[in-house]
Amino acid sequence: MIPFLDFGAMHSELRPRLDAAYSRVIDSNWLILGRELEAFEHEFAAYCGARNCIGVGNGLDALFMTLKAMGIGPGDEVIVPSNTYIATWLAVSYAGATPVPVEPDVSTYNIDPARIEVAITSATRAIMPVHLYGQAADMDPIVELAKRYGLKVIEDAAQAHGARYKGRRVGRLGDAAGFSFYPGKNLGALGDGGAIVTNDDALAEQVRILRNYGSRVKYHNEVKGFNSRLDELQAAFLREKLSVLDAWNERRCEVATRYREGLLNVGLVLPHVPDWADPVWHLFVIRHPNRDQLQAHLTMSGISTMIHYPIPPHLQGAYVEMGLPRGALPIAEEIHDQVLSLPMWPQMRIKDTDQVIANCVATLNRG
Repeated sequence: MIPFLDFGAMHSELRPRLDAAYSRVIDSNWLILGRELEAFEHEFAAYCGARNCIGVGNGLDALFMTLKAMGIGPGDEVIVPSNTYIATWLAVSYAGATPVPVEPDVSTYNIDPARIEVAITSATRAIMPVHLYGQAADMDPIVELAKRYGLKVIEDAAQAHGARYKGRRVGRLGDAAGFSFYPGKNLGALGDGGAIVTNDDALAEQVRILRNYGSRVKYHNEVKGFNSRLDELQAAFLREKLSVLDAWNERRCEVATRYREGLLNVGLVLPHVPDWADPVWHLFVIRHPNRDQLQAHLTMSGISTMIHYPIPPHLQGAYVEMGLPRGALPIAEEIHDQVLSLPMWPQMRIKDTDQVIANCVATLNRG
């Protein structure tokens, strides 16, 4: 049996350090907004090449509170990818604004910069590109377009910790970026968590106030804020994992290279990596028109796979009021109907990767 993701292998490698992190927090008697969070925020900001990092409860809150801190709300529009996890859209909706979907480049699955301008209206306030599956979106034309129209750029970097665009890490490519530390991410906590990264000091201060009930000083509430704080225990765990993130990302790259070489010319659409991208392979996603049949055969062979994602946001019940029927966003729909994510984690053994490859090839050869 080959799991989709092996937490045991990941955590056993770091177990002594995770145990020590746990002990540090327990011994400190300080569990919220303490020294571990302060240290992690400093370290992760430096890792991204930014001045500020603000830890929050999860990745959705990171995006949502960034929008709120920017003053984006009812009556405003935010351009989002049509091909993404629904959290990107939900962040816009929670802020009271309207998500405006733009189709992806079918080769990279990320938002197509050439399609954005036609979606801009007088109500547009921001563009929220997603670095899907661990590969950066094409940011330069997006940022240039945003500057021309006076728009904010908020990176949804939930799946792309450490990914680079033209040599620059994601998280510093727009006005701000939202990260998720959900356990399965490249940099994952042992619970939930998220962070906002930005070079905008005023924005960072506003988010710090919003995450803590709208308060800078205890019991003095300046605005109607929220309760969304990355706790000390998760911050301590993340500090240990951050120290090995680049090494673990490199191992993911090795697994991805083996997949790409072993699955070449067997009837699959493999991930395309532009010259300017250095992905970190949060997911290794293939496409096939008979995806469900392929997944069923792999499951019977003992190989676990997942679909990221089976239903695009505009076809979810949550967004039925938008009135976008099937066929309205055909590129996203085709992608969601065909994608399949293969097993991927840093400690994945060569023999396991080869077993996945061999079973994919055998299944496809059977037709």
